[in-house]
Amino acid sequence: EQYPLPPGAPCHEIAGTIVESRNPDHPVGQRVIALPDPSSPGGAGGGLAEYIATGLVITLPDTGTTEDWLMCQPTGTVLYSARRWGQSTDKRIAVIGQGAIGLSFTMIAERTGAKQVIGIDLLDYRLDKSRELGATDTINADREHVVEALAEVTNGEGVDVVVDASADPDGLNQAVSLVNMYGTIIGFSQIPRDQLPTFRHPDWMMKEARIIATGSSLSQTPTEAIQTMVDLKDRGWLDPSVLITHHSAWNDIPDAYEMYAGYTDGIIKNVLDISGAGKSGSKAGAAS
Repeated sequence: EQYPLPPGAPCHEIAGTIVESRNPDHPVGQRVIALPDPSSPGGAGGGLAEYIATGLVITLPDTGTTEDWLMCQPTGTVLYSARRWGQSTDKRIAVIGQGAIGLSFTMIAERTGAKQVIGIDLLDYRLDKSRELGATDTINADREHVVEALAEVTNGEGVDVVVDASADPDGLNQAVSLVNMYGTIIGFSQIPRDQLPTFRHPDWMMKEARIIATGSSLSQTPTEAIQTMVDLKDRGWLDPSVLITHHSAWNDIPDAYEMYAGYTDGIIKNVLDISGAGKSGSKAGAAS
C-alpha cells in the first residue's frame, strides 16, 4: 500500500451538486455524478474532499435523491464492458466475483436476455444477492470444484462468456479454465503490478479464446456509458441502487472502510454522506 494517498482518495464513485461552473451545459445547482480528475487544476484523487474540480460529469435527473443515482457510476462502467460480449440471448455467461461490479454484470446479463447467468464467489451472502439480482445459478468457489460445478449447472454445455470481476491475481487463469472453446473472456479486474500471476498460456491457446481487456475510464468517452446507465435507470430498465446495503455518516467513514475491507454485515456498497461534514450542497460517495 502506498501512502499518503492523493487528496480525497480512495473514493471514486461520487455524486453531488455543482457549486461553480463556466460551462453553460452544467450550471450551478445541477446534480451530477463526478469522475475525479487529478490531472485537472485543483483536481482531487477522490470524493473524500470538500470540493472536486473536474470536467468529467454526468447529468442527473431532478427526481429521487442524489444517492439514488450514485450506483449508475460503477454499473455504467460495467455496461461499457458488457457491450464487448455482443448479443446476450444466445450465450451462457459466467461472472467470477459477485461484489458490486460482478453483480452489475449479472444484472446486465440477465436483463439483456442471456440464456444462463452463473454467479461465482467465495461468500454465500454475495451469492444470495446474485440470485436475487438475476443469476440462474451460483457456485461457491470456496466449497465447490468450480470447473465440475459449472459443467453440472450447464448440463455439460459450458459457458460462452466468462467475466473476470474477481480482483484476484489468478482470476484470468480461472476464466480460461471455465470458458468454452472459441469463447470470450471479459477482463475487468485490475491487478497490482507486484501481484501479477503466471499466465497459463498453453491452456489459453488450446481454447482459442478471445481475451478482451476493458476499462471505460481509459476510453475516449469515459462518461458516455455512465450517462447511458443514468438514462436507462430513468426509463426503469435497471436500477443499480439495489446494490446499496449500508449508509454511513462522515464521522463513521473509517468504520465504513473497515466493514468494506472485512466483508462484514452483508456489505455490497456503503454510501458515505459527505454533506454532514459542513460542506455546502450535498455530496455522496461509496466506500470502494
